[in-house]
Amino acid sequence: MKIEQIYTGCLAQGAYYIVSEDEAAIIDPLREVQPYLDRLEKDQVKLKYIFETHFHADFVSGHLDLSRKTGAPIIYGPTAQPDFEAIIAEDHQIFEIGKIKIKVLHTPGHTLESSTFLLIDEGGKENAIFSGDTLFLGDVGRPDLAQKKGSITQEELAGMLYDSLQNKIMPLSDDVTVYPAHGAGSACGKNMQKETVDSLGNQKRTNYALNQPDKESFISAVLEGLTAPPKYFGMNVTLNKSGYESFETVMNKGLNPLNPDDFETAAEETGALLLDTRSAAEFHQGFIPNAVNIGLKGDFAPWVGSMVVDVKQPLLLITEPGKEKEAITRLSRVGFDNVVGFLEGGFESWKKSGKETDEIKRISPDEFAEQFHTDIKIIDVRKESEFEKGHLQNAENKPLDYISEWAGNIPNQEHFYLHCAGGYRSMIAASILNSRGIRNFTEIGGGYNGIIKTGKIPAPQITCEK
Repeated sequence: MKIEQIYTGCLAQGAYYIVSEDEAAIIDPLREVQPYLDRLEKDQVKLKYIFETHFHADFVSGHLDLSRKTGAPIIYGPTAQPDFEAIIAEDHQIFEIGKIKIKVLHTPGHTLESSTFLLIDEGGKENAIFSGDTLFLGDVGRPDLAQKKGSITQEELAGMLYDSLQNKIMPLSDDVTVYPAHGAGSACGKNMQKETVDSLGNQKRTNYALNQPDKESFISAVLEGLTAPPKYFGMNVTLNKSGYESFETVMNKGLNPLNPDDFETAAEETGALLLDTRSAAEFHQGFIPNAVNIGLKGDFAPWVGSMVVDVKQPLLLITEPGKEKEAITRLSRVGFDNVVGFLEGGFESWKKSGKETDEIKRISPDEFAEQFHTDIKIIDVRKESEFEKGHLQNAENKPLDYISEWAGNIPNQEHFYLHCAGGYRSMIAASILNSRGIRNFTEIGGGYNGIIKTGKIPAPQITCEK
């Protein structure tokens, strides 16, 4: 038996490849399926089943493409109602792969169809659980994504999750290995550990959600501090449930090189968003007017989802030459399939064409420290939880996630400084503000962390201890 966790850091997502004898199973595959096909060919095994723990909200799964290419059926837990052919398993139903077995445990709470897959090894021992978004390391799945007005509330879902954990997960042996669908950085939980594999026994001892005295306390603890989910989540659920274009089709459509003139024409004709995926350090020195910067070297896809929201929005890409495929691939993982094309030769070709460019004023932490004074206006775009742990004097917290709500209230006369933790998010914010005609700011490269390291400003203020 072989279990391989295929972890994608930029999505904080874990897929699983399991082999026993000449058969294999894959759990929660990513959108691009070629890496799985390569593994199957290398191991000379047949894919027997594709298991989905639930209808994912934060990424588009590769279940449909993988099933089309291999003939393997897709399996969901009880109550799932996909718009395509799939096996809807019964609670405790068993599926055999070589000499091992996968037992379906229906564990609703994160969503109504959420299921955990229990692996029983060759000797009949309960070996591991693939817990999806039911149980994370250090946390449990957020119970607010499947709530519906007049039908079911997040409190009711949290209660279901409590029952699922108590009745299906907690009775399992402490030496069972936990393989979750996500790790730290995912928006599907709030308190996840950086580790991606653990024993169930350790989770029973250390996971706050598994150590609540009763259901009422569990519901309160799990819902406390839960921020609104990213707005693109619902669209991804629809794609996973209803279907989508093949990855190859999306790639072939997006790999459309455009010279500067054709790029400009395409922008005018399609209303596409100009998405510049270069680093913040490169972007601020020169970019196409109205382009939005979300760097490829970061949590690119989730931030595109949070900022752009509409997965059907046409996109035109400006990337480092040679990074076009990577950008299209990562966009497809969160359902942004409508890439119209990319600027051939990157931003340098635009500059050489003599077309108009724009810049954003960026200064270093040391330069900011020299300009700092008590009446300075500062906007901190970090999360509220980061801000509360420490922030600059006079700083106002306006999280990047909600920029569409607060950008319109920024006075266009008074100058302000803009920062995040390290410079990635603040340049996203800066590019969005700039595209909306707000230019009375200076962005701080290196962010809060760099500013504190200078040792040249007043000690950080703490709102509360957490």
